[in-house]
Amino acid sequence: MNLFDGGKAPNPRRVRIFLAEKGINVPIVPIDMGAMEHRGHIVTSRNPLARLPVLELDDGTVLSESVAICRYFEELQPEPVLFGRGALGKAQVEMWQRRLELNLFFPVAQAFRHIHPAMRDWEVPQVPEWGEANKQKAVDFLVLLDAELALREFAAGDAFSIADITGLVAVDFMKPARLSVPDELTNVTRWHQALKARPSASA
Repeated sequence: MNLFDGGKAPNPRRVRIFLAEKGINVPIVPIDMGAMEHRGHIVTSRNPLARLPVLELDDGTVLSESVAICRYFEELQPEPVLFGRGALGKAQVEMWQRRLELNLFFPVAQAFRHIHPAMRDWEVPQVPEWGEANKQKAVDFLVLLDAELALREFAAGDAFSIADITGLVAVDFMKPARLSVPDELTNVTRWHQALKARPSASA
């Protein structure tokens, strides 16, 4: 199998962190997104949406979407569990993974894509007002998350999960999106620093 990877881009990074937590090594095919290689045949022939990451299995089956790829590897190698244990645990991880993806990861990405000058040729048309609106959406969700993290160590409970990976990548992506975690959100800061200290964060 091969993992077509986009380097520093947030979604490919989510998969690399997940694989690092699992201790799984997959051959990497680097794709230079800065040179628009993700819009070339090598990617679009496998994913017509021209997005990364893309996992190609030995039989030619192709998986895209970062969380779907992570689910595939969770089934292949259940330990350590990153999608929750039991009916309730799995549901809680799914809930917080979706909350973090839709209410933090997505707004931060929209702020970056619609405001950053480097994205002018990528996001057509850029709508700066939409980018600015999403900045506040991200901060509003962090306030909610801070209250939740006062009650537990990780996003979905007492164990590290895919939800934390999404949260780590989203908060790290705030810097290029010209956002920052408000100083008063001490629980989010504690959580983020603990996630950054994990060896997988450098994957």
